Amino acid sequence: MQSMVSLSVVCVAALMLCGCNQTQPVASAPPLRPAPAKFADLPAGTACAAKINRYQSVLGADEATGNVAQKVYNQVENELVEAAAACAAGRGNDALSLVHDSEVRHGYHV
Repeated sequence: MQSMVSLSVVCVAALMLCGCNQTQPVASAPPLRPAPAKFADLPAGTACAAKINRYQSVLGADEATGNVAQKVYNQVENELVEAAAACAAGRGNDALSLVHDSEVRHGYHV
């Protein structure tokens, strides 16, 4: 009887140790893609350039993983082109406002 209890304890311990060797899949987000060349003329170091590049990177990652419909992606890209033009023209506040409106419209909070 005691050998049955010992065997049971050994089996339970072995099963518990087997669970320690299982690997869990690690979820990882795809790396953010750099902003496209059409945003290359943004003034360096400005708030509007940083915001536009960040939004576009997040949007690009969503597009790459299928988390945004192509129609929405295209619409946001067009809105970012408009914001980038304002930013490049020195109208940073207008550009930030355009980006904010786009984020609200499409549910992004970048």
